[in-house]
Amino acid sequence: MVLLQLDAIASAVDLAGIATAVAGFVAGFLAVLLFGKYAFVPGVRRVLGSRGFDDAVRSLGTRVANAIVWVAAIAIGFTVAGYGAFLSAFAVFGGAIALAVGFAAQDLLGNFVAGIFILKDKPFEVGDWIEWNGNAGRVEDIDLRVSRVRTFDNERITVPNGDLANNAVTNPVAYETLRQKFVFGIGYDDDISRATDIIVEKAEAHEDILDDPAPSVRLVSLGDSDVGLQCRWWIDEPDRGDFVRVRSEYVTAVKEAFDEAGIDIPYVHRQLTGSVEVVESVAADE
Repeated sequence: MVLLQLDAIASAVDLAGIATAVAGFVAGFLAVLLFGKYAFVPGVRRVLGSRGFDDAVRSLGTRVANAIVWVAAIAIGFTVAGYGAFLSAFAVFGGAIALAVGFAAQDLLGNFVAGIFILKDKPFEVGDWIEWNGNAGRVEDIDLRVSRVRTFDNERITVPNGDLANNAVTNPVAYETLRQKFVFGIGYDDDISRATDIIVEKAEAHEDILDDPAPSVRLVSLGDSDVGLQCRWWIDEPDRGDFVRVRSEYVTAVKEAFDEAGIDIPYVHRQLTGSVEVVESVAADE
């Protein structure tokens, strides 16, 4: 009697079918997992390394590849086990959840994608001096969601990567040299040639101003009270500190040379002329 009952239960439960499904799931899962662990993920890591991506992008790519391997292993396992319909229903449900999360966190995802492009395209790197939307500072860190910039007032700005990826960013230190400009104003009665010679001489005498390209001076404006002479010069291995220091030292040297040569640096002055009429009104006594 007991054996007959066990046979009936086994027939109802179909132990052989369950064992076959479990074996199929385990076989499919392990096959995909081992392939991904020892072939797919290392391949992704090698490709990213050969393309010159930095550690952050390679780490992100490795994590994404691992997630793909696990999802694929579970999907293949259920398919081999004969539960493809269940997997399809779960995929539809998961897609709906992913869509809802995507709409709710679109700014976060946008900054995340922008961070990937910044790390890939490298418009700037850690240590660079950048300017954007009226702000300026030195890049301290580039994360996948935000970048951290230290201003020249020693403040930290945490900038969403979307702001840096979708707006114009100036990188003055992207190249080995940087050109600077300054307009010197002289009086209309002063000698333009003499002033030009002084400007060029002081640029050539400064040790941090390059001889090639050579400094140049051009007349750029005829103002209300001055003649504008713009000097252009180049510095090597630009840095914010060098930019400010060289500019200050050079302009100071030209100003002192102008004073010695009697060349005036005029400033705007206005003189008011005319007359004032005073009208007195005397109230009659009643």
